[in-house]
Amino acid sequence: MTSTAKSERLQSLIAQVQAIAPVSRTDAPSLPFGIVGIDDKLASRGLASSALHEIAGETAALGDDAAATLFAGGIAARASQGDVLWIMERPDLFAPGLAGAGIPASRLIQVEAGRDADALAVMEEALRHGGLAAVVCEAARIGMTATRRLQLAAEEGGTMALLLRRWRRAAEDPLAQPSSAVTRWRIACAPSEALPVPGVGRARWQVSLVRQRGGDPQSWLLEGCDATGCLAVPAEPRRRSAAPRRREDRQAA
Repeated sequence: MTSTAKSERLQSLIAQVQAIAPVSRTDAPSLPFGIVGIDDKLASRGLASSALHEIAGETAALGDDAAATLFAGGIAARASQGDVLWIMERPDLFAPGLAGAGIPASRLIQVEAGRDADALAVMEEALRHGGLAAVVCEAARIGMTATRRLQLAAEEGGTMALLLRRWRRAAEDPLAQPSSAVTRWRIACAPSEALPVPGVGRARWQVSLVRQRGGDPQSWLLEGCDATGCLAVPAEPRRRSAAPRRREDRQAA
């Protein structure tokens, strides 16, 4: 594709974003997770609503990448009742999975941008537009200047910005570069709780807040998003009584 064709495609994507009808919003300064153990550790008592947040899988494994995607989807689902714009490099987004994390197809707008540079340009325009519940963008290599522009655009448009940092090579940590993001997260798969019958339990993730502005790093073991985008703290395992059985009971057994 020639440079002229790429420019025309980018302008077409931006025009599509500008055509999105604004929605009425009642923005709060932050979006709480609804879990005291998390919200109490966040500097804003939740995720700052008009800010940039970065999310990446703990490793390049597909499971961690999928967990990071659903974590971002759950946040976007709870940000507002408006539409969610999801910008990707190629059309490989599994919409039914996002619906299970709280974003039905009726709220999802997908944009295939191709290059990181085009994706970030569309994201910036969408954030300044101010008519979306959240903007999620998949990208790999991003400079400090680009993240600063996204943070300013999020503040200007009053829109939550979620930057989903993809692993391109196993040796290149996507969060190793400096960033203006208010928070940066790593998500890893964790073993599910064993069920009394054969089956698959609710997904569990090791959620690590590796950096936050005005606060300390944190880490939690959590259950993955439900159909409303909410996380949960795993229930404590049931403990059997340690009291010894009576002699009569042992004989009867």
